[in-house]
Amino acid sequence: MATQEQNIQQLSEHSVETSRGERFEFGKNWSRFLTLLDDSRIKEAEESLKQMLEVDSLAGLSFIDVGSGSGLFSLAARRLGARVHSFDYDPHSVACTNELKRRFFPDDEQWKVQEASVLDLAYLNSLGTFDVVYSWGVLHHTGNMWQALDNVHRLVAPGGKLFIALYNDTGSQSVRWKWIKQTYNKLPGILRAPYTMLVIAPDELKAFAKAMLTLRPRAYFQIWTNYGSRRRGMNHWRDVVDWVGGYPYEVSTPDEVFEFFKARGFILRKLNCGRVGLGCNQFVFGRTTGNTPSVQRN
Repeated sequence: MATQEQNIQQLSEHSVETSRGERFEFGKNWSRFLTLLDDSRIKEAEESLKQMLEVDSLAGLSFIDVGSGSGLFSLAARRLGARVHSFDYDPHSVACTNELKRRFFPDDEQWKVQEASVLDLAYLNSLGTFDVVYSWGVLHHTGNMWQALDNVHRLVAPGGKLFIALYNDTGSQSVRWKWIKQTYNKLPGILRAPYTMLVIAPDELKAFAKAMLTLRPRAYFQIWTNYGSRRRGMNHWRDVVDWVGGYPYEVSTPDEVFEFFKARGFILRKLNCGRVGLGCNQFVFGRTTGNTPSVQRN
């Protein structure tokens, strides 16, 4: 467990990185999302877990949310019956997750929330292993994605599952977006919203024109008013800010990820990588029962 001194040092490191324009403050973005959270978004998150993990319930299982963000999927896992451990590097994200825990599971000993880094192997080794290790759209923002992937595989119990989502590598397009994200984080705060609108304007205009030409203007405006169907729970503007500002930013191909985990004794159980473009490829890997990690089971 991280000590108070370690948490203070980590907060300082996070603050230094954001002040230098080296890291996007995901947690501040998520904190604004909490005002939009309703039961339909929570149920969408539950269905997403059930579909990808191919389960009806998580009762009796341990679940770790690596980079918990808003805490929505930690909440979904807890509502599905899992014993949940959530952690995030961003102190604002930790605060969001704690707020959801306070709202829905106050004083619940089956849900722990901590501030920590997935790159801190000593911390991870202190946790033991889990039946489900979940990290959606997080590890490519650590600044050391492959090390983070190597670290999280140690958390999976024999026979357990690893559910991750990582940005797809589209070559030069990904390189361009890395520059866009770096630029956003170097700008003064007052210029970031106008910059975001400028960046997304071409795609938004195309989407609007398509809606007009197909006589479906309502479909375009519904993107802004109803975003639950995307299963991440974030509204459109918050999602756009998260995308434009999301730095550090690394990418990978499905083949690279598959080979990486194959070499570590994992079997691919489920894959969703069709037509994702710049978005996330989703993977569910299973650890074979004969491949035991070096840490003790949670």
